[in-house]
Amino acid sequence: MTDLIPLAQAHCLSRKGSEHRLPPARIAELMPQLDNWELAENGHALLKTFRFNDYYRTMAFVNALAWMAHREDHHPDLGVHYDRAVVRYSTHDVGGLSENDFICAARADALLESTP
Repeated sequence: MTDLIPLAQAHCLSRKGSEHRLPPARIAELMPQLDNWELAENGHALLKTFRFNDYYRTMAFVNALAWMAHREDHHPDLGVHYDRAVVRYSTHDVGGLSENDFICAARADALLESTP
């Protein structure tokens, strides 16, 4: 991925093997590009709770996120509740965080603009 393309406009690439796991310095460079995501599991995952007014809005977001995940072929772990969705990204095939996690986290944030 080039740094000239905003994360929310980039697309995921197939990443397998530990050589695609991001080093801490690269993670530190990418974190400021995300809106209130946190590093979890000793820096091996990205985590954010999206809050909504009701179940309908929560499900609208989750369905849009599922469609985006399908299109990017990079899927988050989800916790779905009445008024919130907990989203966790990590790339199992690399054993930690890859650029795909940052791309999808940024794209998840961008979905809020189109969720009712």
